[in-house]
Amino acid sequence: MGWIVQEYREDDLASVVHLIDTTSGLGPDSVFTVSECITALTARQPAVVARRDGEVIGAALATVAEGRAWVMRIAIAPSLRGLGLASSLLLALERRLVEMRVRRIAYVLPEEDLLQEGLVNAGYDRRPAVAYFEKVEPVDDRAADVLERLGGRVLPGDLWSRLAGMEEEKTLIERRVVLPLADPERAERHGVEPPRAIALFGPPGTGKTTFARGIASRLGWPFVELLPSRLADSGNLAAALREAFARIAELDRVVVFIDEVEEIAPVRQFESSAPPGGTHSVTNELLKLIPAFRERNERLLVCATNSVRSLDPAFLRPGRFDYVIPIGTPDNAARRAMWARKAHGRRPDVDLEALVRASELFTPADIDHAARIAAQASFERDLERGPAAAVSTGVAGAGTQDYLEAVAQCRPTVTPGMVADFQVDITTHARV
Repeated sequence: MGWIVQEYREDDLASVVHLIDTTSGLGPDSVFTVSECITALTARQPAVVARRDGEVIGAALATVAEGRAWVMRIAIAPSLRGLGLASSLLLALERRLVEMRVRRIAYVLPEEDLLQEGLVNAGYDRRPAVAYFEKVEPVDDRAADVLERLGGRVLPGDLWSRLAGMEEEKTLIERRVVLPLADPERAERHGVEPPRAIALFGPPGTGKTTFARGIASRLGWPFVELLPSRLADSGNLAAALREAFARIAELDRVVVFIDEVEEIAPVRQFESSAPPGGTHSVTNELLKLIPAFRERNERLLVCATNSVRSLDPAFLRPGRFDYVIPIGTPDNAARRAMWARKAHGRRPDVDLEALVRASELFTPADIDHAARIAAQASFERDLERGPAAAVSTGVAGAGTQDYLEAVAQCRPTVTPGMVADFQVDITTHARV
């Protein structure tokens, strides 16, 4: 196969429209016009796309009205017809509609067409008088309620593509984690078992949470974050964990994220002086829950920690966690990409190299903060000068000096000592 199907995002519009336009003459596969499809896409109606090597090679879109979804178009590159891509797109679109609690899904063909056989095989029933196919999905309201109670949701489909910089970590996670989960049949042919649990470690602010959310976005799976502090509010953290994982088991697919996991899986003290119960019992409970979680397909546990050395050794062993991945501070190339997105995209005259040199040891969170300070300074200066000044100069937004002054005001989250400890942790704990 070699493709990945994920939720449509706004910058896919041109590619999808081109695909629809260039394939519309290959068969009478829709009663909806191209302009109607464009209107639906710009109105953020449900849609999914298939990508190969970053290029859109297929798309499926629908419009929802009064509890019924109408599949408007399934368009795929001519060279990929007959390889199962249409079925993959339709299945992904149906999943998106089910998550929206749409029960009736309809597809109208202008005349008898080869696509009808695929629709029948996918569970659609042909109604008389017209080539009208309808499928009634068994919407699991209970699963939707479970996701809501857990505070989970389906994230926007463009989070992964918006990850600027950190290309080395991004490529590693995509190849080790995302692609085997997105294409399990291909992985199985090569003897690759898709991961069920991974751990991300590194200094604070380096983007571990962003990567976890990006993985869920790229896969199109619901994202559930379990907060140790919130679970502890119940008074019995072990019982709260057990209850949360029992609820998660009711979901067909999910990315579960636990940040600061060292709070619930620290190194256990077995000496007689250690207090009874407490975190020891919580760690034991989590160790028992992970194997059961791993038994199901289409689920991934992502744990993150700022201090991997403080985790219990039994917690991270192979068999529980497939990969232990370091996420460090961005290098020069990564900081340049981040600054380019924050600064250069708005003001092409911004000196990126000066910002890269000035922001050594800055994390993505630090760069975001500095960029916000610079933007605020530019905004306030514009207020003082009045709108006529901006019009006369033709320049708006923060300049190089604004960013450099903002960087000077920020204190990096990560210290040289943290970096040294992180390098040691890579040697002793990383498993990729």
